Amino acid sequence: MSAADTHEPVVGGRPSSPPPASHRPVLTGPGRPGRRNHGRRTLPYLLIAPALLVMIAVLGYPLVDTLVLSFQDERRNNLWMGTSPPWVGLDQYTSVLGDGEFWGVVVRTALFVVVCVVGTMGLGLLIALLMTQVSDWVRVTMSSVLIAVWAMPLLVATSVFKFMFDSDYGLVDQLLTRLPGVDYTGHNWFLDPTTGMGIIAILVVWGAIPFIAISLHAALTQVPKELEEAARIDGAKGLGIFRFVTFPVIKPVFVMTSTLSVIWDFGVLGQILLMRNGTPEQDYQVLGLYAYTQAFTVNSFSRGAAISIISVLLLSGVAVYYLRQLLKIGEVE
Repeated sequence: MSAADTHEPVVGGRPSSPPPASHRPVLTGPGRPGRRNHGRRTLPYLLIAPALLVMIAVLGYPLVDTLVLSFQDERRNNLWMGTSPPWVGLDQYTSVLGDGEFWGVVVRTALFVVVCVVGTMGLGLLIALLMTQVSDWVRVTMSSVLIAVWAMPLLVATSVFKFMFDSDYGLVDQLLTRLPGVDYTGHNWFLDPTTGMGIIAILVVWGAIPFIAISLHAALTQVPKELEEAARIDGAKGLGIFRFVTFPVIKPVFVMTSTLSVIWDFGVLGQILLMRNGTPEQDYQVLGLYAYTQAFTVNSFSRGAAISIISVLLLSGVAVYYLRQLLKIGEVE
């Protein structure tokens, strides 16, 4: 098609400027670009709507129901008789917050979470670094073992630890007794709450390490080798290379997994219940377990609900920090 066929004036062998916008052809009907763009913007919301509705039903309704319950005084007789519990306003919260036992549980929970998170992240990072230094078949073997540990049911893992630290036929007591001058025959590790909680912390760390190690190893594979080689040529050593080259690259994943570990360890419940045969002593109470005990052992359901709401508020700070990290990573990408 020649320039003459377009009926446009030709200047210097080229068509002149395009016609004004008012003279351009306008597409109408279902195939026009504006409608297609609107459909593309709407489609993601339609796809995510079913999952969002399920989350509101599964998570939102119990949270609202627990919040309502915390402003009442529901006991077992209300459940049996089918009567409505009386409204007590903020009495449950003032009672919980004014109880010294509650704050002792909060401090114990915070120490337990710190020990578990530090142990999990330290050992997980060490295993991830080791996986980058070994051959392929060793790495595959380590990954298989980690996945097997991760897939082990909590009841099975707890039974193994109970056998290891049993006072009558525990493997750890028998091994320690073989040492010269050491007699741990019949030693009960759980008589001292400090050593008992330490063993439970080991169980929690043991179950959490696989996820952390595999996640950090995946992040380590994304570190450019050129940067490490350049740092090595400039005279940097192993620890310096990790601190100034490797860790800044994996820092987003490290921070996110650390935040998730805090949230998970804050809600530890099953490990303590199983290790203490369903009836943990007062010195083994952490916040999640304390709310459960108040609700279903003391039969003060509203007090347990109030403790649960306070726990959610305490964890909200961690959740907000986690969301900020997600937004920062999205901005970087």
